[in-house]
Amino acid sequence: MNNTLKIVDEPSWAKGLVKPPAWRRESERTVFENPWMRLTQHQVVAPTGLASDYTIMQPKNVATGVLPIHDDGTVVLVGQQRFALGTYSWEIPEGGAPVGEDPFDGVRRELAEEAGLEAAHWTPALTMEVSNSVTTEMAYTWIAWGLSPVPVAPDPTEVIAIVRVPFAALLEEIGRGTVRDGLTVATAYRAYHMAQNGELPEALARALLGRV
Repeated sequence: MNNTLKIVDEPSWAKGLVKPPAWRRESERTVFENPWMRLTQHQVVAPTGLASDYTIMQPKNVATGVLPIHDDGTVVLVGQQRFALGTYSWEIPEGGAPVGEDPFDGVRRELAEEAGLEAAHWTPALTMEVSNSVTTEMAYTWIAWGLSPVPVAPDPTEVIAIVRVPFAALLEEIGRGTVRDGLTVATAYRAYHMAQNGELPEALARALLGRV
């Protein structure tokens, strides 16, 4: 399958829609920068014509994630402590790829490092704007199968648990609110849609849906 990421400019219903003027940037300055991100403050003019002040976070990585599916329809998740919200998070293998690197190279690296897996087959799942009112961060996720083990190599700050669970269990826990990571939730629902609509190999889709 083609692993190329596709970005479509607008949905079918927006064709011909008259849009308001775009935000206009008058000036900008960097207020903070480290190896991972830059905060920039902007003097802007809103679509309404109102002058405003806007601060955005510009990551130096793009977010990548992958839902690994075994032939029996089970999926691999990883658990780890997350600092920002102080929570223990169950997620698909995910991480950052430096801006300028092919995100597909980054996500293959994360699958090996976090889950100890490589995949023979990949297909793109989603292209997402993570929180487009405050950050320029983009996210790209894939579905992967034909899995085989490789050595794990987590980051020095990571203690990672690896589990293999039925896909139905993942959907149930998303519904219960115990799995909340945005890339994981969106990619799981996308995988369900792809399996239902013939966008995955028939045997893989049957195994996935047989557990739902």
